[in-house]
Amino acid sequence: MDFELSEDQRAIAQMADGLFVDHCHDEYMRQWDVSGEPMMAPLWALCIETGLHALAIPEEHGGSGLGMTELMLVLQAQGKALAQVPLWRHQLAAATLARFAAADSAGWLAKAASGEALLSLSVDGLSSALGVELQATATADGWSIDGRVAALSLGDQAGAALVLVQAEGQPRLLLIDLSAPQVQRVSAVLTQGEAVADLHIQGLTVDTNALLPAEAVAWLELRSVAALAALQLGVSEEQIRRTVAYVSERRQFERSIGSFQAVQMSMADTHIAVEALRSALWQLVYRVDAGLPAPSEALATAWLACEAGHRIGHIAQHVHGGIGVDLSYPIHRFLYWSRGLCLALGGSAASLERLGDWLNDNDKLGWKYDLEEHQAL
Repeated sequence: MDFELSEDQRAIAQMADGLFVDHCHDEYMRQWDVSGEPMMAPLWALCIETGLHALAIPEEHGGSGLGMTELMLVLQAQGKALAQVPLWRHQLAAATLARFAAADSAGWLAKAASGEALLSLSVDGLSSALGVELQATATADGWSIDGRVAALSLGDQAGAALVLVQAEGQPRLLLIDLSAPQVQRVSAVLTQGEAVADLHIQGLTVDTNALLPAEAVAWLELRSVAALAALQLGVSEEQIRRTVAYVSERRQFERSIGSFQAVQMSMADTHIAVEALRSALWQLVYRVDAGLPAPSEALATAWLACEAGHRIGHIAQHVHGGIGVDLSYPIHRFLYWSRGLCLALGGSAASLERLGDWLNDNDKLGWKYDLEEHQAL
């Protein structure tokens, strides 16, 4: 079997890498830290110009119609550069609407594909200890929506957002027009610089058919885990690269500290963690693009992403010594991003607990069961 990327996939990866690296150099990032801007608007404009904002949006709705593999390559490059642009949420929200509610959201889809409007999404309630805080109550004409959505990414800048609501005992997805008067927004900024807003919704009424089908939740969750893990892979790779460069140059006792056994063993641990994440992520995106079920693969990838982010982040800070906590030095940004991505994934403990529950309820796992299923069909 040929596991190499196609020529088109390599071209997409190279274009994304060049775009983000050229824009997000260390001097620019220092200016960004104090700019107060919610996102990197010039870079987002370049993403729209090059079509990176619509890779996963189907062609019939104005996008490129590509899969999670291509999106993963772009997000990996974004993670390396720590680029504050809403690539994955924007297009996965649009892709979900295109698959499950195309007729009812054609206007938003067209605007998302052209870059005219920004879409956001939040599936945090699936892994949050608080659960889904937005409630949908059935009425004679549809649904009444009340509650809160916590820390919606770019909630002030987005035109609409795909969010979770609890309806009749199960989570469902709902597209909310954020300009609606029943939606109140409270702005904030996360540690890694991501602009968010809490949504407080009271008395919003929607049609009976406004909620997406129940299967849309699992469809979107798989892809959200893959997107966040791809960002973490990029963050961790660059974190390791920079740390290796530092320990090769930093000298103590007339030797580079990279020659010390303890440092070498610590850096070896980071390489093991990032390669484990890479393997799990590649398997996940392969299964997603092949249309295979991947609930356990997604949970395993989420756990490995959280573990890699924590382990690599803290080892990188440790071997940098005092300079690691100097905010004028760039390595701290990677730790902030790793922690932010871990929280977005729900944390390693929650992911492992969900994986354990899945394994307890399922005794068939692996390629041979996929083969048996396809033969039966």
